[in-house]
Amino acid sequence: MNEDNANTVKILRDTSMYDYHAHIYFDEATKDIAWSIREQIEKNWPDIDMGRFWERNVGPHPRWSFQVAFHHKDFADITKWLMFNRKDLVVFLHPQSGDELADHRDHPIWMGEKLQLDLSMMEKKSR
Repeated sequence: MNEDNANTVKILRDTSMYDYHAHIYFDEATKDIAWSIREQIEKNWPDIDMGRFWERNVGPHPRWSFQVAFHHKDFADITKWLMFNRKDLVVFLHPQSGDELADHRDHPIWMGEKLQLDLSMMEKKSR
């Protein structure tokens, strides 16, 4: 195994270092559904960090969204909850490993339709 692969395996095994972001996408027609999901998440996990409810595209995200930031200890519970309670909204979930581009491009989990992110700003930073 070369050194890069060995470092990647070491990082992936140490999942305690990760935080995660789940981005729940919505639009004008589904914003009430998104707000309801947000309220349920806040009720079930009062200690997680809830991001703004953006009614415009922000960063690399191709739709309106809100972000849920959480720790590894909550990963299984929140991910499973989103799988069954996203009400047909698209969810984009990624780790926060320190490599923003790889986290968004190479390591995400999509629930629902896989959308095209605008990664150009991250690609410029990684050069």
